[in-house]
Amino acid sequence: MPHPLEWIADALNRLEDQGLRRTRSTRSTSCRAHRIEFDGQSLIQFSSNDYLGLAAEPLVPAVRNAVDAVGWGSGSSPLISGHGALHADLEQRLAEFEGTDAALLFPSGFAANLGAITALAAPGDAVFSDAKNHASIIDGCRLSGAQIIVFPHRDVTCLRSLLAESGDFRRRLIVTDGLFSMDGDLAPLDRLAELAEQFGAMLMVDEAHATGVFGADGRGVSQHLGAEAGIHLRIGTLSKGLGSIGGFAAGSRSIVDWLVNRARSYIFSTALPEATAAAALEALRYVREEPHRRSQLRERSQLLRSELRQQGWDLGDSASQILPLYVGDPQDAVTLSAELRRAGLLVPAIRPPSVPPGEALLRISLSYAHPPSAIDALTAALHSRRPQRA
Repeated sequence: MPHPLEWIADALNRLEDQGLRRTRSTRSTSCRAHRIEFDGQSLIQFSSNDYLGLAAEPLVPAVRNAVDAVGWGSGSSPLISGHGALHADLEQRLAEFEGTDAALLFPSGFAANLGAITALAAPGDAVFSDAKNHASIIDGCRLSGAQIIVFPHRDVTCLRSLLAESGDFRRRLIVTDGLFSMDGDLAPLDRLAELAEQFGAMLMVDEAHATGVFGADGRGVSQHLGAEAGIHLRIGTLSKGLGSIGGFAAGSRSIVDWLVNRARSYIFSTALPEATAAAALEALRYVREEPHRRSQLRERSQLLRSELRQQGWDLGDSASQILPLYVGDPQDAVTLSAELRRAGLLVPAIRPPSVPPGEALLRISLSYAHPPSAIDALTAALHSRRPQRA
């Protein structure tokens, strides 16, 4: 009789043959945007979501002070005894930052999406989900038990038709990323808000990659497009632009109270260490007091997009600090990423299932902390490998 795990080796070999097998590397320095040690090699990295350059040094003093004051682990879930004073302070500050009645902390952005969707939708309901939504949204939709209706990426016309044909459902939820994490493009949130109002649907937006970067106050694409009033629930993460760890949901008092009672990823998870809340509170101060971080990041992103498009690279509709170089074939993406790594640059290859088949890409993540010399090194390396024009 064969061993019950024998199939795994064959499955991994198939992934290898398709250019889809993942392996891990080890970082031996802090997550600085400009240079890190990775598997013993010094690299300029363009792989981090530390968009405002806060993750490495700026937040450390606040974390040290918090650990000295309250220790580390929270000990239990928030509804038992894990909800500390720093957690409560951060939730209040997040609500003020987002301009909402209330906010709720989750262990991660993934947990926030999972908990929120499954609390808002159930069998008998319908969830309308953008085709390129993050995996955490997709998994939340599946776990909700609701009817999942996927609409083509950013296709408002199709979504309108789907909503018009969906009158038999008890409740309807539209859910989308605000800034799509692989393609770097923006959801048409102003138009989605109009549809939600027209059809009496709930609208939930994940601002994970836009928090701190977009909007006059850094609140994300919702603010950038003037759509905040029409969005019922905004999801954010503390682990990207804000440089810490954890996720949050922000909305009306009633919707946050409902999540406290029904979001299983909140109820049944140990609370984050309070020191992580201290880091996020400090990050919010940076977002408020140093708006030049996001404005300069977006200016540099625009300049780099223009340069790479002139070189002949396909960047799709990217309009953010996330710049995808579309390659198509997974093996070609892996090869190009390896060539750049040999040149001292860490630019990860993104392959299915992270992106649809045929859309393998290299994902460039810009940070405020990237010095001009790092960006110059990237453009020079890509210029020598630019695609041949037809």
